[in-house]
Amino acid sequence: GDWDFWVDWKDRRLWVTVVPIVLITFPAAVQVMLWERLRQPWGATVCVLGLLFGEWINRYFNFWGWTYFPLTLVFPSQIVPGAILLDVVLLLSGSYLLTAIAGGMAWGLVFYPGNWPVIAPYHVPVEYNGTLMSVADILGYNYVRTGTPEYIRMVEKGTLRTFGKDVAP
Repeated sequence: GDWDFWVDWKDRRLWVTVVPIVLITFPAAVQVMLWERLRQPWGATVCVLGLLFGEWINRYFNFWGWTYFPLTLVFPSQIVPGAILLDVVLLLSGSYLLTAIAGGMAWGLVFYPGNWPVIAPYHVPVEYNGTLMSVADILGYNYVRTGTPEYIRMVEKGTLRTFGKDVAP
């Protein structure tokens, strides 16, 4: 979905929670099928590599081929480290329950650190027309997307965080 398409929507709160929860379903299903039928513990990794291949084809033809969006603005999430951990937990334990608990937790916990090297350059704060923004926010304004309501996008205008997830002015 949109949380995984645009670099300016890959924020540190909602993207980190929405994408891993949604993305674990397909690798877990393929992992179960390969483990039950062939006793092969690499189902999640194969599924993730297939998903990433399809996502890169989609992003290349739809975003670059049709609208000339730079691919660095629409790259998919790095989910291979989580899939490898999921497969390793199944291989070592052989238990679906332990894989669901420990492997699922590892999948979610390694998601943000696995993506940080790719996301970090876009989280650099810059001053743009007197407003403190990130590079991703500036890219979101310069590459306007049609059909995207601006009330959904949240541009942070300060850095002091409250306990209720919002930015204090």
